Formats: sequence, structure tokens, C-alpha cells
Amino acid sequence: MNKVIRKIISTSKCPKPLAPYSQAIVADRTIYCSGVIGMELAEPKLVEGGAAAQTAKALEHLKNLLQEAGSGIDRVVKTTVLLADMNDYAVVNEEYKKVFSNNFPARTCYAVTKLPLGAAVEIEAVAIVGEVEHQLS
Repeated sequence: MNKVIRKIISTSKCPKPLAPYSQAIVADRTIYCSGVIGMELAEPKLVEGGAAAQTAKALEHLKNLLQEAGSGIDRVVKTTVLLADMNDYAVVNEEYKKVFSNNFPARTCYAVTKLPLGAAVEIEAVAIVGEVEHQLS
């Protein structure tokens, strides 16, 4: 039986985890990114500007995390978006479209009662490492 490599990914280009979890794990050629929120890099504090600013910052952190893992936004296959208020859905989508502009990943979006630090949005992703050939059905 072949061994599967499990590699913990950590980068100073993303905020430190607020609890006992890894920023991301690469298992074989799949990257599992923990949820990211729109936090300042240097301190556990949300960026100002509400859901739009927090979404933009969370996606910036996600890009940095994927890059550290040897992947990128273009190789994301699934995201989960958690919203503290479903009324922010349209605002979050506007920021999301700036990063995921084509070959959209599969996505789930939930409204939740509360997010860490009182965040408006949290985004997690599953991506792949290696060369990708995009095909449409």
C-alpha cells in the first residue's frame, strides 16, 4: 500500500489560529484550508469595513495560504462560506467574484449564529496541488 503524505501548512502571511488547529493540511494532492476570517495579520482583530472588507481580507489570507501549500485560487475545488447575517450575501458575492472570476469552485453558503471574534464571514476551501486541466461538461 502506498504511503499518503500528510503535511501541515503554516505561514506568517496569515493570522495565527485562534484555537488548536492547523492553518491547512495537504493530504496527498489535496489541500484542506481551515476557515479564515478577515483579521488583521499582526493582532487578533477584525479589519474595519464590515462584511465586504472582511471578505476581501479573508480571501487574501486564503490566497497566501494556498500559495504556501504550493497551490492557488485557480485550483480551489470547493469553498464553504459562513455568514453571520444572510443579508450580507450579495456584498460577500461581489468580493468573492473579484477573486473567483471563472471556473468557479463548488460552494456552500450557510448563515450561522456566531463566528470567531464576531466576524461577518468565514471562508474555508479545499484545493488541489499540481497541474490542473479545466474541462467543462
